[in-house]
Amino acid sequence: MTNYPGASGNGDPASREQQGSDAGFGSRVDQLGSEAQQLWSDARGAVDDLGQTLDIRGRVERNPYGMMAAALGVGYVLGGGLFTPLTARILRLGVRLAALPFVKDELLGMAETALQGYQTGRRMSGPPPSPPMDGTAAAEASAAGKPRPPSY
Repeated sequence: MTNYPGASGNGDPASREQQGSDAGFGSRVDQLGSEAQQLWSDARGAVDDLGQTLDIRGRVERNPYGMMAAALGVGYVLGGGLFTPLTARILRLGVRLAALPFVKDELLGMAETALQGYQTGRRMSGPPPSPPMDGTAAAEASAAGKPRPPSY
């Protein structure tokens, strides 16, 4: 092999300095590679620990439909569906359905109170006295199409 003056090659001092820096660069790349592998194994271990803690596989086996619904919900939220008109409609419907039993109980309570008040007032005042009707007067009243007052 021929060496030319000023050219970097095997015997040139400039090439020796460059080779030393190349050796440092190579060791640095090796060090970064080993650190990346360590980081990857640590992350993998953390994911495995989280998986064991949450017991995802067991939950899916015990309740597959519930986990499917949970996955859909998480995907909807992570996909940006939280602040959409559809979400607002669903929340309004949910609030109405959740309030329905309370409204029903309240209305039933009001109806019972009104019925009790009506019965109490009716007992206190009593029905208006009706004139005594004999058999012929009752027959005439029914024949004329006039209803008789109810007897309680």
